[in-house]
Amino acid sequence: MCGIVGYIGHREAWPIIIKGLHRLEYRGYDSAGVALQNGDLRIYKKAGKVSDLENFAAHEDLGGKMGMGHTRWATHGAPSDRNSHPHTSGDERLAIIHNGIIENYATLKDELISEGHEFRSDTDTEVLIHLIEHIQKKTGLDLRESVRVALNEVVGAYAIVVMSKDEPDQLIAARKGSPMVIGVGKDEYFIASDASPIVEYTKNVIYLNDNEIAYLKRDELLIKNLENVVKTPYVQELEIKLEMLEKSGYEHFMLKEIYEQPRSIRDCMRGRIHPEEGLVQLGGIKEYADKLKNVDRIIIVACGTSWHAGLVGEYLIEEYARIPVEVEYASEFRYRNPIITDKDVVIAISQSGETADTMAALELAKEKGATLFGICNVVGSSIPRLTHAGVYTHAGPEIGVASTKAFTAQVTVLTLMAFYMGQQRGKLSTSQSVSLLSELDQIPTLVEKALKSNDYIQQIASKFKDARNFLFLGRGTGFPVALEGALKLKEISYIHAEGYPAAEMKHGPIALIDEEMPVVVIATKNSSYEKVISNIQEVKARKGVVIAIVTEGDTEVKKMADHVIEIPDADEAFLPILATIPLQLLSYHIAVMRGCNVDQPRNLAKSVTVE
Repeated sequence: MCGIVGYIGHREAWPIIIKGLHRLEYRGYDSAGVALQNGDLRIYKKAGKVSDLENFAAHEDLGGKMGMGHTRWATHGAPSDRNSHPHTSGDERLAIIHNGIIENYATLKDELISEGHEFRSDTDTEVLIHLIEHIQKKTGLDLRESVRVALNEVVGAYAIVVMSKDEPDQLIAARKGSPMVIGVGKDEYFIASDASPIVEYTKNVIYLNDNEIAYLKRDELLIKNLENVVKTPYVQELEIKLEMLEKSGYEHFMLKEIYEQPRSIRDCMRGRIHPEEGLVQLGGIKEYADKLKNVDRIIIVACGTSWHAGLVGEYLIEEYARIPVEVEYASEFRYRNPIITDKDVVIAISQSGETADTMAALELAKEKGATLFGICNVVGSSIPRLTHAGVYTHAGPEIGVASTKAFTAQVTVLTLMAFYMGQQRGKLSTSQSVSLLSELDQIPTLVEKALKSNDYIQQIASKFKDARNFLFLGRGTGFPVALEGALKLKEISYIHAEGYPAAEMKHGPIALIDEEMPVVVIATKNSSYEKVISNIQEVKARKGVVIAIVTEGDTEVKKMADHVIEIPDADEAFLPILATIPLQLLSYHIAVMRGCNVDQPRNLAKSVTVE
């Protein structure tokens, strides 16, 4: 959840760290802090945004060519100055920043208190740095060994960076269950939670693996595991470009990312479809083609927006590949005793590739012998390394906390996988494939067309910005679109919103409908069109206000709905992508009109790397 930046080298550390924290602020923005080393250890930290930290430290000594910074999403301890990172040891000679949760911190804290340690914060992180200090003083071990021994005593997830007042030329970094990447420069190294703070300075990176510790000096990098075995790092080249991390003239990253969807969907399909031949090629899962021909069941595990994409995938895979599919909340999956066999394929969907609950679900499925696939956006992240195979979405960096292009890219990949499996199993004829892929090839152009309704959607938003509740209804693949539309609205505007299958309205939600209740209906021309019209009539009979997403040229719904937003006509398989676009724009404009911070909504962080 939190964002970590570290630097050691020949440049001034403060500007690099602060710029990096701004780039990582989507991971957490409750508080921020920096530790600098320049013959002494100086720490500046402040509750609030990174800009608040900058203002706080504006007149302080910010010199030093080694340092580390942190932007926090609170877990243990409320957002405050004293709970901000970095945290120090009792003698204030050691400092730490941390992303994750130390699950056994309470037990460790009690033991340390009995040994005379006093704590200044409510965090689990402070316990870890006191533990390192305690081991160092009790055993006489050097800092490297003390960190390693301490990490063998903690239970939980972490990405940490440790500095010492007594060692002005060393940073120590480690990870387990939380992401960490090391940028490799000439006589300099960069540390970050993801590549966004690094790409400006170097393209060469090392993704630290679980249970690995990196010891960094200006001219040295040594990586060991918790068993003290030296590991050979794998250096790879970053694909992202610096301009992908800027707003490029848009008011918010979210709006930019909504408008990037024609390109991100095209990049997602690039090299994977051959419409004229009716072929889908997915190199990432090619070696498991035989497995897919005989698979008994597919289980999709995901959280949040990715779970909604998984629901779309369920409809498509069952329709075109005729494989039974179950879609599970990853956060609940591991707490049942799910029945999984080696004949199952488990597909994990995660934009970041680091979602803690999804990774835990994968670990459980792996223990039971299932074949694991991943659908992720971030190359080198944990889920691609945990799974047997998978497909990257290639959507590019998504900075806005509320996912937009990540969702449509995930749906695009799931569409490709459904068609690929259908072809492998002989359920899709060549003529069907040619027709479907030819239309899929045009979806980016149709998304561009859907985006042209922005000004009209903005007008609709102005009428409903003060609403207290929204209801979203859909049938078939329109149901997960309704769920996603409701999630987007509640995430960024703080308006209560719920998504329902339209047929379920009569089983409870219809009691909510009156003239104050806006009801958004996915009413595109698909196999459920006539049923959805009946649902609209039921809403109107109870004085509900209807905003309908309809197929271009629709006349019947227009007679009933109060507001109609048209999307281009397309095969039913592709309606989830197209119908989502106006819902993203509607949520965005309502949130902006309400004065909400759409890129950094309250209480949320982009990547949920803790349970």
